[in-house]
Amino acid sequence: MPSGQLNITLIQTDIVWEDVQANLQHYEQLLDGIQDKKEIVVFPEMFTTGFSMAPERLAESMDGPSVSWMKGMAAKHRCIITGSLIIKDGNNFYNRLLWVLPNGQEHHYDKRHLFGYGEEDKHYTPGDKRLIVQVNGWRICLMVCYDLRFPAWARNQGGEYDVLMYVANWPEKRSIAWKTLLHARAIENMCYTVGVNRIGTDGKEIHYAGDSSVFGPLGEIVWRKTNEAAVHTITLEKNAIENARAHFPFLNDADKFLLL
Repeated sequence: MPSGQLNITLIQTDIVWEDVQANLQHYEQLLDGIQDKKEIVVFPEMFTTGFSMAPERLAESMDGPSVSWMKGMAAKHRCIITGSLIIKDGNNFYNRLLWVLPNGQEHHYDKRHLFGYGEEDKHYTPGDKRLIVQVNGWRICLMVCYDLRFPAWARNQGGEYDVLMYVANWPEKRSIAWKTLLHARAIENMCYTVGVNRIGTDGKEIHYAGDSSVFGPLGEIVWRKTNEAAVHTITLEKNAIENARAHFPFLNDADKFLLL
C-alpha cells in the first residue's frame, strides 16, 4: 500500500495551437507561481502543441527541446513533470506521455488507443504496454485521453496500482463521457482517478471545457474545475485506499485475464 500522502498539481490551461515555444514559456510561468509543495505536476495531452495531426512537422526526438525543458523544470523545481508530447522515435510518431524525474531519468508511455474518429490512427503508432510508476510507495498507472473509453486496458488486477491518471484533450461536446468514465474507473478499480484536461479552442475550432477531476477510491468526487484555467494541488491520502479496500474487498472478486 502507499505510504503517507501524495501531492499532485493539476495544470488546466489553454494551449497555443502548434506553438511549442509559446506554450513552454507559459508553463514555465505557471510552474514558477506554484506555492504549494510540488511532488508531481501534470500537464494535459500534447501540452506543447494541442491535439495536432501534423507530426511530420511538429514531432521532436527524445533529446529535443521539449523533453529537455521537462528535465530542466523537473530539476529546477525538484518535482516530477508529466504530460504527453508528439515524439518521433525511429521511423514512427507517438503520442507519448513522459514521466520525468528531478534527477533527469524518464519513463514513457505511448498512447495505446488512437482516436480513429479524429484520424489519430493515420498519423501515430499505438503503444503496446502499460506503464505503472512508483513515487514514495505510491503506484501510479499512466494513461492518455481516449484510453479512458477502454476499461480492460486500465483494469486494476489485484490492486496493482493506487492512482489511475489520464492526461487529455477531451472536447466539451463529449464532456458527459469524460466525467462519467473517470467516475467509473475510480469505482471499478478502487483507486484515486485523476483526469487532467485542457480548456480553450484549438486550431480546428474544437472547444474544451476542462472538467479536470479527481475521484476517490469509492467514487467520491474530490475536485473538479470547469471552463476556467486552474493550477490546483490535491493531497491524496493513503488511508482512503486502505479503508476502502479493507471494508469493501471488491477487487478480490474481479475476473482474471491477461493483457496481450
